[in-house]
Amino acid sequence: MGKPLIQQRRGKGGTPFTAPSHLYYARVMFRTYDEKEKTSSVKGQVMEFVNDPARSGVLMVVKDETGKKLHLLAPEGLAIGDTIEFGAQAPVSIGNVLPLSAIPDGSPIYNLELTQGDGGKLVRAAGTSAYVVSHAGSVVYVTLPSKKVKVLDGRCRAQIGVVSVGGRLDRPVFTAGKKFHMMKAKAAYWPKPRGVAMSAYDHPFGGKQHHPGRSTIVGRTAPPGQKVGLLGAASVGRRKGKRKGAGEQPQ
Repeated sequence: MGKPLIQQRRGKGGTPFTAPSHLYYARVMFRTYDEKEKTSSVKGQVMEFVNDPARSGVLMVVKDETGKKLHLLAPEGLAIGDTIEFGAQAPVSIGNVLPLSAIPDGSPIYNLELTQGDGGKLVRAAGTSAYVVSHAGSVVYVTLPSKKVKVLDGRCRAQIGVVSVGGRLDRPVFTAGKKFHMMKAKAAYWPKPRGVAMSAYDHPFGGKQHHPGRSTIVGRTAPPGQKVGLLGAASVGRRKGKRKGAGEQPQ
């Protein structure tokens, strides 16, 4: 008897597919968007850098002038003891948090808010950055690392700079054990074997290498866990037609 596909098991959920959030260090969010930040600025000092297993970039612990500690993604070029500012009147320098309407065109930014006050949602991976393209009234056009241009409210906040640990992928992962622990920290599925390399009861394509035991055509109305192979294909392979004879003239 066959078993559910891997994507079906992951969709259902369970302990093997749950991220170990109890090991994560802290939640990364901006400070509350209060009136002081909207009209002036709030200063903070970088106290220390922390390695969080949940993130590829390094975190920094920031203590603002009210005494509250925040955990933010550290940009390239910032050091312990440096000062960063939050608010509409803050200068445009590395690590500062400003609304998009106050950031000039061409500036590299990261940790963007999708809606005003949500604390930052976009561009948070190591070495990534977005760029402010232009301002048009109350909205701002931003180019994401995927080259997609997104239109955001000018009141949404972002940090200036590039996320730290930019050369993370330049050095190869030398051992399978190191790769295992890297993926385990985020509950990512690894390694991912091919369907044709599995047994027949593990996958519809399994049983023989590159020779599925059944048709690989799947209907468009099939549930997501079963959509592997050719989706809604009307025909597969070489078209079967009448061969032209030697004496036939082309139309």
